[in-house]
Formats: sequence, structure tokens, C-alpha cells
Amino acid sequence: MAWLRRAVDLSRRCPPSPGAFCVGAFLVAADGREMARGHSRQDGSRVHAEEAALRALGHPPPSLRGATLYTSLEPCTRRASSPSPCARLVLEAGIGRVVVAWREPPLFVADCTGVETLRAAGVEVVCHDELAAEARAVNRHLLGSGAEER
Repeated sequence: MAWLRRAVDLSRRCPPSPGAFCVGAFLVAADGREMARGHSRQDGSRVHAEEAALRALGHPPPSLRGATLYTSLEPCTRRASSPSPCARLVLEAGIGRVVVAWREPPLFVADCTGVETLRAAGVEVVCHDELAAEARAVNRHLLGSGAEER
């Protein structure tokens, strides 16, 4: 759970946006060492945390077999800013385990199914709801429109 707490802490570095969540993500190797990290908007106004972490690996990326992605918000399944939602990027990268603090509320996407999409593809997904309140607090600039729940 320490890596997930670090992802929530990293999300605090995101510049607040009226149209996007602040998210932090870490990619951790099977041996427990950090491979990469990213946060929303670190490389541009439309960059998601998972995308930034994957980009930080370079090209070609190292094998992610056995790696875990820790993210403060459920990977998206639809994006207006890019043709590749984060859930698809996770699957394409071959990440086998994803740990999430907060399920995406219906503020921008009415039916985010990142957890279900990843599980259907064989990815182990663990949701730590006990950290959801911390992830929501980072996004208080968006709250009040039903974003508190899920």
C-alpha cells in the first residue's frame, strides 16, 4: 500500500484543471524497485498519469512482465484528448497488475469501466477504497458534482 500512497502524494503535483482529475502513478518492477512515475499534465495539458509513467520508460520500453501499476484513479476507458485510453495503454504494455485508490466517478465519463476492462483481459486489479478519500481530496477543485462517490 506504500506505493499507492506515494501515487496519491504524487497526484498533488498536478496543476488543477477544471476539466480533468489530478492523478499520480508509479510503475514498480516485480522486485519492488521503481521503474517509472508520472502525474497528470506533467508533460502537457492532456497527458494522463499512466501515460506519463509509460513514456518515462523510453522507447523501446523494458519488459513490464511482473510489473505493477499503482494509480490514484482508475485507468480511463474513454478519452476526448487521445485515441488511446489508459486502460488500453496498460494492456498494450503488458502490465499484469494494477492497484487503484479511487474508481473514476461519473463527472467526465458516465460509465468508466477501467477496472472491469482490465480484469476481463486477465489483469489482476486491486482497489484500495480506504485511500479513495485521500485521492478525492486532491481533486476537491472538481467536487460537488457527484465526484465524491464511486
